[in-house]
Amino acid sequence: MLVRLAVGAVAMFGFGFALVPFYEKICEVAGINDLGRRDDGVVNTQVDTTRTVTIEFDTNLHDLAWQFRPLQRSVRVHPGELVQVAFEVVNTRDYAVAGQAIPSYGPRIAGAHVRKLDCFCFARQTLAGYERRVMPVVFVLDADLPTDVSTVTLSYTFFEVAGTQAAGKDGGGGAG
Repeated sequence: MLVRLAVGAVAMFGFGFALVPFYEKICEVAGINDLGRRDDGVVNTQVDTTRTVTIEFDTNLHDLAWQFRPLQRSVRVHPGELVQVAFEVVNTRDYAVAGQAIPSYGPRIAGAHVRKLDCFCFARQTLAGYERRVMPVVFVLDADLPTDVSTVTLSYTFFEVAGTQAAGKDGGGGAG
């Protein structure tokens, strides 16, 4: 019985070990979890210290009573470097409002070379009345960004998510 259990444990370990390259191949074919992977399948872990790119941040609001700004107007980065920046948003109303941020890039080609790991734009943001929030963006600028691009503008526009503020207005929104 002990021999059968030992053989079963070794077989399960071997099966689990063999699944890793199988899983990686499925992800590669499907284009899943390929962050930082170039088209030739080589993972780029190098920071290109010979180049510096200026990333400028722009914020806009579309029919939304919020204040929205980057905490840094720009950063200078090396392609391949992990970068974290923060944005501040304030709901200027006395009731909860939800918004969704949509990113855009200038020049347009830069969008294909910005790899976001964490961003407030991934999900709808609901802010309570007068709430202030600092939201991070973590990204890597691909080293294969064309060399003639020395400045990239990352712009976010927040749009109100329809129907999210009506309950707050009619529900008494809060004393103040």
